[in-house]
Amino acid sequence: MNSVLLFSLMGGLTLLELLILGGVLLFYLRLRRSEQLLNTLQGNQQGLLERIEMNARLEREIVATFAQRQAELRNLDEKLEERVQELRRLLSQAEGISRSPQFLREVILNGRRKGLSSRQIARNAGLSVDEVELILAQE
Repeated sequence: MNSVLLFSLMGGLTLLELLILGGVLLFYLRLRRSEQLLNTLQGNQQGLLERIEMNARLEREIVATFAQRQAELRNLDEKLEERVQELRRLLSQAEGISRSPQFLREVILNGRRKGLSSRQIARNAGLSVDEVELILAQE
């Protein structure tokens, strides 16, 4: 009976050792899978950090070019305002010249030389027909 007890004890210990060995093997396989997953996550994290860095660099470039364009727009706006003032001044001068008696006289005489009627000359010059005929009578 001792040998049966000893044999069953050895069989039980061998079975226990096999279970422990299976547990260690299972633990090792899960550890390998966890290690692979961890390596994948680290690779993804590195890629994400690189993309974040690239986005930050692009954002800095965009902000820099935006500031540059804002400065250019302010400069163009100043130049445009200067041009507006100059054009207003020239327009005022042109209106003054076009209303001067000498200029109106030249317009009327040129119209007569071209063979236009007094009515057509008056319409072109913005005067009344009587004013045009008065100037033509003086010539």
